Amino acid sequence: MERWPRGDRPRTGETEPLRAVTFDATGTLFWAPRLAAIYAEAFTRHGLEATPEQIAPAFRAVWQELSCRTDGSHDRFTAHPGGPRGWWGRFIARVAELLGLPAPSPFLVAELFDRFGRTDAWELYPDTLPALTALRRAGFSLAVVSNWDDRLERVVDGLGLAPLLDAVVYSTAVGYEKPDRRIFEAALARLDVPPTAAAHAGDRPREDVEGALALGMRAVLVDRKGSHAAAPRPAGEGAAEPLVVRSLAALAPLLAPRPTPT
Repeated sequence: MERWPRGDRPRTGETEPLRAVTFDATGTLFWAPRLAAIYAEAFTRHGLEATPEQIAPAFRAVWQELSCRTDGSHDRFTAHPGGPRGWWGRFIARVAELLGLPAPSPFLVAELFDRFGRTDAWELYPDTLPALTALRRAGFSLAVVSNWDDRLERVVDGLGLAPLLDAVVYSTAVGYEKPDRRIFEAALARLDVPPTAAAHAGDRPREDVEGALALGMRAVLVDRKGSHAAAPRPAGEGAAEPLVVRSLAALAPLLAPRPTPT
């Protein structure tokens, strides 16, 4: 697997040395292991009978459906008349609709919105803290770049990631979503590095890989489930391929400085 250059100055013909790494949030650094169970418990508590086994596929289907309606040129959450809470209210209503259930009450929407703004709904992947710590010790600037609302800052802080990060950039704050280049540009401005000196790691080929490569960043596809046998190649002649890793534990060795010749 390719090892990207790291050092003071690129040699002729080499890419610029990396100085920063940005990360997607959900599915890359942390996840919600009980997401379907939390939804089912809340639905049932508010009079809508549903099981986790019913919720899980409906949640995935609605996420895909609503994601297809945005191209990244605007933030879906703030574009909704009700803001992020209103967008998620529509999301929850659509899940109920797919399951043949009555429309959820505002109290159910409020409960779920607040629940996923708390740390206890989320869990770090085991490789997250070791990987970020190793990259920080190697001298990299680090940031999160995610299609989220302002609850992300509380979640990141509560999970203990904040001390390892130089910036947390999310779509509701900048007005654009990945794969739009402007959300990546906002993060790189915070880190004070050009795209050619940064890499982005995430679990989504379109939002994370294609978005980063289009700006001139290097990209890492975090393929925890082994779904991608080969590195995806974005459209366009000469497009660079991302690195594909199964774990964040692979990042520090891949980005480590090359030994100095003696």
